[in-house]
Amino acid sequence: MLPAVEIDPLGVLSSTRGVVEEGEHVWMNSEQIQALSERWPELIGPAGVSASGLAAGYDRYHFFDGSERSVNWILLLDALNFCFWPEKDQPRWGITYQGELLNGYWAEAAALTRAVEEGRPIWDAAYLRDMSREELALIFRSEQEQQIPLFEERLTHVHEVGRVLLERFDGQFSQAVAQAAGSAVRLVQLLVEAFPSFRDVARYRQREVRFFKRAQICVADLHALFRGQNWGAFYDLDQLTIFADYKLPQVLRHFGVLEYHPTLAKRIDQQEPLPAGSEEEIEIRAATVWACELLRQALAARGLPMKAIEIDQQLWLLSQRIPDMRPYHRTRTIYY
Repeated sequence: MLPAVEIDPLGVLSSTRGVVEEGEHVWMNSEQIQALSERWPELIGPAGVSASGLAAGYDRYHFFDGSERSVNWILLLDALNFCFWPEKDQPRWGITYQGELLNGYWAEAAALTRAVEEGRPIWDAAYLRDMSREELALIFRSEQEQQIPLFEERLTHVHEVGRVLLERFDGQFSQAVAQAAGSAVRLVQLLVEAFPSFRDVARYRQREVRFFKRAQICVADLHALFRGQNWGAFYDLDQLTIFADYKLPQVLRHFGVLEYHPTLAKRIDQQEPLPAGSEEEIEIRAATVWACELLRQALAARGLPMKAIEIDQQLWLLSQRIPDMRPYHRTRTIYY
């Protein structure tokens, strides 16, 4: 039985709770959650090492000039922050930036920074609203001539960002930040309300299940990019949950925290796609949310209090350092 939810303003924990309790494909191992909390200092290393690594990535690949342009840039980044994995036995999309071969999220960020350096005003809402297919292809061009996955969906999101910014926020995402008045929760709600592509909501046995992955990570990225100052200052970041994607369940499975039904495990290990919105996919994401919440509680009980978003960052960075993990689940989706 899962513990009661005391504070859950976004409804992520409460709406995923029933999925975890009724799920038939994915389970959490409470003993392994405790074991992971015991090993946490050893795995993460000295305080701040992983966080500083993330900050270094932000400094290297993210555009930042301290102005409203950076606020619009981070919104675009997270409007396009999804689904970087290739088809089975195919190479990953990636770019070479300043002599470094990148893929995944860092490649996306570097591609958008490269666009700024080449004189493309990707912070300009009208430019985004009217962007051509050819222009976006240039922005995400790869020396290996691979196309970024879900290209057409990304083009749709670019147009949506520009259109909604012009229609609702006078072209500036900073206006939405101002409306949120320092509340990370309120900014997530504004994103989900105003931008349809951020409405990361599934249905499981006739019930609504909320994840809000990209909306929450957008707020966290804004906080990180501005170092908690100005447009990155929020007083309630502790009320966000982790960001349910495909890397976190992979690393949680590696440590035995998540366990899959043998049939599901075989499909994932053979890199068979899971349909978006299927019971299996929703159960993986819901169990990821709750496993990290229980890990957060276990760490707090050991005198290691952390926000869920900090645990998310540490696990994501940890996943980049483990070479022998089993495959992640593959779902073609715009939400992660």
